[in-house]
Amino acid sequence: MRGSHIFQPNRALGYVSNHIPPNVRYIDQRRENIVITCVGRSFHVYGCNSFRLIRAGRIHPENITALAADGFLTYVAVGNQIYGWRSSVDLRKVYRGHEKPVHLLLPFAKHLISVDESSLLKIWVVSTQALYLEIPFANNRFQISALVHPASYKNKILLGSAQGGLQLWNLKTSKLVHKFKCDFKSKVLQLEQAPAIDVIAVGLHNGRIILLNLKYEKVVMEVHQDWGPVTGISFRTDGTSIMASGSSNGQVVFWDLEEKAIVSTLMAHDDSVTGVHFLPNEPLLVTSSPDNSLKMWIFDLSDGGARLLRIREGHAAPPTCIRYHGAAGRHILSSAEDSSLRIFNTVTETLNASMGKASYNRKASKKQKSKYFKCSMSCGRTVFLLFLIFISFTEKSDDPFRMPQINYFTSETTRDKEWDSIAALHQGLVQVTTWSFDKRRMGELHLVPAAFQNKSENKDFSVIATCLCLSHCGNFVTIGYSSGHVERFNIQSGIHRASYGSPTAHKEYVRGLASDNLNQFVVSGAADGLLKFWHFKQAHKTSVKIPVDTVDVGEPITLLRSHRESAMVCAALDDFTVLLVDLDTRAIVRRFQGHRGTITDACFSPDSRWLVTAGQDCTVKIWDIPSSYLIDHFRVTNMCTSLTMSPTGDFLATAHVDYRGVNLWANKSLFSHVTLRGLNPEAEAPLLDLPTTVCEEQQDGVGSQQERSEMDVDELEDAFEEINLDYNSPPQLSSELITMSDLAASRWQNLLNLDIIKKRNRPRQAPQKPESAPFFLPTVAGLDFGFDLNASNQSSTNGTGVPAREQGRIIRTTEAVENLTPFGKLLHDAIITEAYGKAIAYLMNLGPTMVDLEIRSLTPLHGGSGSLPVMGTFMRMIISMFEERKEFELAQSYLSVFLKQHGRAIVQNRELSRLLPELEKAQASGWSVLEDKLLYGMGVVSNLRNYSA
Repeated sequence: MRGSHIFQPNRALGYVSNHIPPNVRYIDQRRENIVITCVGRSFHVYGCNSFRLIRAGRIHPENITALAADGFLTYVAVGNQIYGWRSSVDLRKVYRGHEKPVHLLLPFAKHLISVDESSLLKIWVVSTQALYLEIPFANNRFQISALVHPASYKNKILLGSAQGGLQLWNLKTSKLVHKFKCDFKSKVLQLEQAPAIDVIAVGLHNGRIILLNLKYEKVVMEVHQDWGPVTGISFRTDGTSIMASGSSNGQVVFWDLEEKAIVSTLMAHDDSVTGVHFLPNEPLLVTSSPDNSLKMWIFDLSDGGARLLRIREGHAAPPTCIRYHGAAGRHILSSAEDSSLRIFNTVTETLNASMGKASYNRKASKKQKSKYFKCSMSCGRTVFLLFLIFISFTEKSDDPFRMPQINYFTSETTRDKEWDSIAALHQGLVQVTTWSFDKRRMGELHLVPAAFQNKSENKDFSVIATCLCLSHCGNFVTIGYSSGHVERFNIQSGIHRASYGSPTAHKEYVRGLASDNLNQFVVSGAADGLLKFWHFKQAHKTSVKIPVDTVDVGEPITLLRSHRESAMVCAALDDFTVLLVDLDTRAIVRRFQGHRGTITDACFSPDSRWLVTAGQDCTVKIWDIPSSYLIDHFRVTNMCTSLTMSPTGDFLATAHVDYRGVNLWANKSLFSHVTLRGLNPEAEAPLLDLPTTVCEEQQDGVGSQQERSEMDVDELEDAFEEINLDYNSPPQLSSELITMSDLAASRWQNLLNLDIIKKRNRPRQAPQKPESAPFFLPTVAGLDFGFDLNASNQSSTNGTGVPAREQGRIIRTTEAVENLTPFGKLLHDAIITEAYGKAIAYLMNLGPTMVDLEIRSLTPLHGGSGSLPVMGTFMRMIISMFEERKEFELAQSYLSVFLKQHGRAIVQNRELSRLLPELEKAQASGWSVLEDKLLYGMGVVSNLRNYSA
């Protein structure tokens, strides 16, 4: 067993960028700029016009370490090898030779420059993949950390080192042109060509940015950013002398090169800015960051500042809880460790949305952020610079109002349009927040019971909210606490409505809550091992003190998950056992054992037939509820923290430790026949790799991702070449089957009704005679217009080897008597060879009118006595088609026309009449196969219709 029986990896959602700097280039065919970002082992290509994902690259054996692109290829460094891609999916080049991982790439005219971690510089000829030049450097003396090709410096590149030095090399002569005397005493992180000739911007690790004139080795300008290393530099080229620099705290600073001062600053990302690129001749800036976001900024504010124009982003930290929202199964709600709540659309990424980050005070949080997003120069440049320095030292980059991460949430669609439809609990907090899916934002309510608000009555402030559930009507949210309390609130107004238990519902942590569809009962489970059933409400009372029923499961309860339509509750226990409880009978109906770790999450299939569970043993198990068998399981390298199944049953979505995306697994049972059988719950589950940004089945079909990671480069190339091979289906799958023709039905279906069709389509006006071709250019009959060159050659010699003009007007009597059509000649040739392939192919290439004409032309009135053997050959051709069981309906149609036109001639001729029994036998043997199947199917359907239980 090499994989899952039911689920197969489909794709991953929510990946945009990582720490690898992106690449921006212009595509002439698309007439737009594109941005290439790295997402681990693959790369994404976004169009700048709409910021839509154009395409995703192939999956590489290891994580990508460097990206570069020219006008033809995209170069990807993976370990010590470099791949050249055309259109992101067509592998054109592979460059081998490095012994250390490559971390720098630079396309250089018809060459490619690569630098590995040992500071070995190699120059490759792009077209031939040959090594042009190799220059070794010593890491202890000159460790290459950046490189750039200065404009107008032919055959030269500028190298920057971790020691702070610069060197200019001529690659054609492989000589050191100049070693700059200026020692910056800090690692060179960025080298960027300025709009001015001979000027290069040098970004250092200590925050200094130096504009250096290479020709005179003179510092033109020097600025310093006090908030971190320089992680990116770019220049505006639309007529404004502005330089943008990125820093490690997420800020982008804009410098006025003429005034040598700061124009504005922008808090662009929550993490380090790894890419800063101004689009050519446009007031647009593209930034990227390891916080999994790609943003485009436009400079159209009155003070010259930038505002956010377009954005593509995902979670900056691994998700903690994911749930499908809505009956269509197109939206996935996802919370993550970055305190954010997001919406992922499974159809198109353009409908992805962010609902923001949880905040104690949203208004104050927005004011706090506004200090970073827009800073103008109206108060004076000196004061403004001092203010920025003060902010960088006194303020934290994180929002002080941000709440802890969301550990769990629940949602309902019933009241989406009226009020908040999502309730979420946070790590270590007693507060429960509400969110609006319709408005795509956090709500105003923070639900806290009065007992935990009054400090004089309650001295224990360590109580936290541990679980919650929304009622099916969308009006109430029930919350369980670590103190054993269970409280119910109105989610519209936030008013407390009821309490359960006296004084508390449980004596231990409440770990799970569930309610039924009709708001009749509430089920609570706790660490005391008790499962209690409560009336949802009691008339004129705000407290439900006594439970309806109590079930002792014998072990502490880990979590509760419910399927309201079937009135079933899944209870996971601390001994790794999973129980199913019927809400109607309040009895344990199923017990599943097989996990070797704590159950992290569980969900039901839409039809409540399957139960899917995930545990800390890194396994996902699928249990068949009617049979109580384990029918499928698989193991992943990283533990699954949350899972949910689509309401339509087509996908299973999972979230995993240390992965920032949401992984989709396709349900194979909806698309193909899957045979399920009971498995041993203690058996070892097969190891599967997580889905990638591209469906693996679509991209290569060469085995699992784990197998590809173990391939060498040759096997990888072979795998990529295999995808370009077109699969050709054999003409006949089996001699026992009947193969229908792939010819269009209009070519043969109306052969018997041509006369009626001609009368119906008769033109009202007399058709104009088209201009005829020269008499010496005979044409070929058929759908495609063409000249009959063979006929021309034959007519020019008349079969005697003497040109016709030399023979004069001599008429050959034998040719005039046996005047067969081209189809008749092919049949005449087949009298001896009995090879009917050419004749069948010729007939299939004709239209209905020409097919009818060719069959009519076989009559003895046109061909004389010589046509009778040709007619017999036609009948043998039809017999061979029946015996081979190919083109079955086509043979039936041709035979119908033949019998309609030549039926009398066949009966009058003994030789042709003798072929009729053989023809009937061949036709009956083929038809009996279809008839038996049709009659059997009709009988089964009729029996099922008449069957009554």
